[in-house]
Amino acid sequence: MSVASDEDSTEAKGTTGQMAGGDPRLDKLVHRLPPRIGDTVTYLLKPSSRWVRIPSGALLIVGGVLSFLPVLGIWMLPLGLALLAEDVPALRSSRAKVLDWVERKKPQWLDPSPPKK
Repeated sequence: MSVASDEDSTEAKGTTGQMAGGDPRLDKLVHRLPPRIGDTVTYLLKPSSRWVRIPSGALLIVGGVLSFLPVLGIWMLPLGLALLAEDVPALRSSRAKVLDWVERKKPQWLDPSPPKK
C-alpha cells in the first residue's frame, strides 16, 4: 500500500463522523447554517438516515417546484437536490460541480466564521 492511500484512509476514518455529507465543502456550508437547521441537515446527511433523507429530499424538491405558494420557497429545491445527491450518483457529480463553483466564485461562503445564532 502506498503512503498516499494510507493518508487518505486515515483522513477518511478521522473525519467521516464529523463531516455532514462526505465533502468538506458541504460540511463548511452546513456549519454556517443556523444551529437548529444545521443540526437537522447534519442528521439527514448521516449514512444511517437514508430512509429519512430520500423522502425529505423529494418533499423539498416538490416544495421548491411549488415555490409560487406563500409558505414554500425556491430555497427548497437546491437543498432537496443536495440531500438526494448522497444517494443518487448522477446528482453527486452535479453537486461536486456546484461546490467547485462556490469554492471559486463565493469563497467567503466557505470561511470558518462562527454560525449564525
